[in-house]
Amino acid sequence: MIERPITVQVEHGLDVRPIAMLVQVAGRFSSEIHIISGKKKINAKSIMGMMALGIDNGEEITVIANGQDEEEAMEAVVEYLTK
Repeated sequence: MIERPITVQVEHGLDVRPIAMLVQVAGRFSSEIHIISGKKKINAKSIMGMMALGIDNGEEITVIANGQDEEEAMEAVVEYLTK
């Protein structure tokens, strides 16, 4: 398991379209991927869960990946959320 704190750098925050893209990125990997925001821990492969987080640009979150391809999964999710 690896975890990394990041600052979200998605210009308009994570509304429906960016969340759908994030779920697609996360879905490419077999590892479990979670996003922690405040006291909430949500499966990054769940579109409804991710929408409920209401993550904004500049927000500090933690990304957790656990599984066979966790390093690749972490890099892909972090890259999406910070570029």
